[in-house]
Amino acid sequence: MSTAPRSRPGERPGTLRASRPNLLIGVAVSLVSVAAATAAIYALKSLAPVVSLSVVYLPAVLLVSAYWGLPLGLVTSLLSAAAFNFFHLPPTGRFTIADSRNWVALGAFTVVAVTVSTVADVARSRALEADRRRAEADLAAAVARDLLVGSETESALAAAARRVAEALGLGPVSIELGVVEPDRRRRAFELSDADGAQVATLLVPRRLPGDAEHRLLAYVVPALGALVAIALRRDALQAEAVETAALRRSDDIKTALLRAVSHDLRTPVTAIVAAGHALGSDSLTPGERSELSTAVVEEGEQLAALVDKLLDLSRLQAGRAEPRRDWVSLEDVVHAAREGLSAPGADVRLTVDPDVPPVRADAAHLERAFANLLENAVRYSGGLPVSVHIRRSGPRVVVRVVDQGPGIGAAERARIFEPFYRGRSSGGDAAGGSGLGLSIAKGFVEANGGTISVESLPGQGTSFVVALPIEPETAPEPAVEAMA
Repeated sequence: MSTAPRSRPGERPGTLRASRPNLLIGVAVSLVSVAAATAAIYALKSLAPVVSLSVVYLPAVLLVSAYWGLPLGLVTSLLSAAAFNFFHLPPTGRFTIADSRNWVALGAFTVVAVTVSTVADVARSRALEADRRRAEADLAAAVARDLLVGSETESALAAAARRVAEALGLGPVSIELGVVEPDRRRRAFELSDADGAQVATLLVPRRLPGDAEHRLLAYVVPALGALVAIALRRDALQAEAVETAALRRSDDIKTALLRAVSHDLRTPVTAIVAAGHALGSDSLTPGERSELSTAVVEEGEQLAALVDKLLDLSRLQAGRAEPRRDWVSLEDVVHAAREGLSAPGADVRLTVDPDVPPVRADAAHLERAFANLLENAVRYSGGLPVSVHIRRSGPRVVVRVVDQGPGIGAAERARIFEPFYRGRSSGGDAAGGSGLGLSIAKGFVEANGGTISVESLPGQGTSFVVALPIEPETAPEPAVEAMA
């Protein structure tokens, strides 16, 4: 396996690295540097006394000590002292010194060279330690970003493990929740929370390079355990929040349903029961009896319509409203929805562009959706006409249902498709109806691949816009015409 140093994330080019350069290169640099300094002194003898030129060797000692460490730095300093003695201190060409002052100069140079080598090595060690701590801080920040931002903890563990492997120069690394036993290829490190309970396991290769084990135990494992514990706690809190929101939503729906049952169901039932008792009286005139009979029928139809809406909503919320798609004409669907309106004499005006093709959808679903939209428009139009326009717009057929009612404010537009929500009339009073029609219309339109939206300004009426996709007509032409 190669022992060449690997670059780490965040490592700056040109700075000291934890892995020293190759020792043979260091020896070569040492020899070349000493030789270059020895040659430079020959050129400088005419400018200064020889005994003062020993400082020329110090850059070589400093360079070698900084990059290859104290041992080779000491060797370079001794080699420099020997070269200075042999080539420049008289008598030259021999390892002897005739003048005692030169002994002092050589001794001073040797002490300075060793000191410089030691100081350079200490500085190198501190620089490497600072870089290592910075890299560990960067690693902790990156892992925290992976675990605490975005996806769930279990899916973010892989990204965190890759960062640990890159930062420490390791092979395959994985982080698994819970307790995992080591095997022949992997070692296991416990990741614990603040209480000492193991929350996950860090699995690394069995053979670790250099001081990787010390760094894992001293810095990485404690921080990683704390981050995983925080991330798991965050997941638990998010799950609790979602569950709480679902329960609150369920309670709201139950409350609204109870209100609907207590009012919208009780009112027609009460009217039917009262009319039934009255019909049993012998004192009724034929006209009164006919009026009560008509009231029973109307209240019964209203009750049946409300029950149908509740059943539709139940199917939609349970995901059981699967459409039976076929080629249908939206003009025929809207005609059928208009004929089924409970409001007698409702003025609904329909216009259809000539190039509108049939769509593949469930005709029954769309009829229920448009019946609810028309019923809502008629209720709010105050007796004014309701217009329906069907046109083609690119790859869609767009149906626009427009009333001339009081309009809808911005706050209400965000809620009108909610089940049991009842809008407000221009006078601010709650409008009639069960509050289910628009929610059911939205559910049936979306079940058939369409979209529904509302456009409105207070005092200027309301438009409900239904868009359904156009699919290529693959059915034979006669069959399409028959269905249309």
